[in-house]
Amino acid sequence: MHSNELFIVTGAAGWLGTGLVRALLEGLAEVPRLKEVPASRRLRVLVRPGEDSQALQEFGSRIERVEGDVRDTEACKRFADGAEGATLIHVAGIIHPKWASEFDAINHIGTKNVVEAAANAGVVHAVVMSSNSPCGNNPHMDHRFDEYSPYHPYMGYGRSKMKMEMAVKGLHESGRIKALIVRAPWFYGPYQPPRQTLFFRMVRDGKAPIVGGGGGFRSMAYIENLSQGLILAAMTASAAGNIYWIADERAYTMNEIVDTIERLLRDEFGEKVRGGRLRLPGLASEVAGVIDASLQAVGLYHQKFHVLSEMNKTIACKVERAKLELGYQPVVSLEEGMRRSLKWVYENYGGLDGKS
Repeated sequence: MHSNELFIVTGAAGWLGTGLVRALLEGLAEVPRLKEVPASRRLRVLVRPGEDSQALQEFGSRIERVEGDVRDTEACKRFADGAEGATLIHVAGIIHPKWASEFDAINHIGTKNVVEAAANAGVVHAVVMSSNSPCGNNPHMDHRFDEYSPYHPYMGYGRSKMKMEMAVKGLHESGRIKALIVRAPWFYGPYQPPRQTLFFRMVRDGKAPIVGGGGGFRSMAYIENLSQGLILAAMTASAAGNIYWIADERAYTMNEIVDTIERLLRDEFGEKVRGGRLRLPGLASEVAGVIDASLQAVGLYHQKFHVLSEMNKTIACKVERAKLELGYQPVVSLEEGMRRSLKWVYENYGGLDGKS
């Protein structure tokens, strides 16, 4: 760990970012190494103009807020100025944009802007958030991605993250900053956006889409597991230059994910669960994929087609390298993670129908 306890964090007002900020300032009770937080730890966060950052206000003066967009080089410079010796954790990005061009502008060029500004300001260490998308989909159900898997990016998002990884690697190799990549799959947990509550509601109402039998595997990352991985990566000097997959211990089938949510809703949250599934043939994902690619080719993006295109795929990884080299321990798995996610929805939205 560097002696400077200043962390500069992008994407701090987002779903993952809020959980990460809490972990950095309050510690992670279930992870012995990260339970205690140095009293001198401070955060500077980059928040988009107009973004709702209310969740960050409870930390008061321990957080310094800078308004700006990663596409604005001047804003990135303001964000990094005076942060010599600090650690950057960059989790800002766009998954579901309005226009396909935003993938490259935000995920690739925006990341480059932030990391270059940090390097120029004397920031020591950069942990940069990537995705499973640069590797695409597993070639068969038993295959698991690791850190040596080749690039095979999935659509515009995957290409933007691949180019981002290559840019970060180049900055690291130039010697200007010690940088590493953390790849995360589909994540879940508290502070979730309304689209995740909609998914829970679809499960309750018997409308959860199961494509092609639901036996495909998906790696998932509970927010606190992912925050643990990001912080450990920032604390491990020897990790610089590497890539690490951070996810729950094992992958889950779509059937297991939906069954788990359904059981929790019925048995622990008193919901009347209809018990059905919206069953679609595997062909539905293939057709959605063709439509998604066609739309992106002319600069458009449609979230529902994109999500449906992946529903029959296996997208799964191994976390052995992170466990071995970072000391990563994914302490929360699907059932407990979903229990905490649902509890958060009930406490903050008043239930599944409170906000969408």
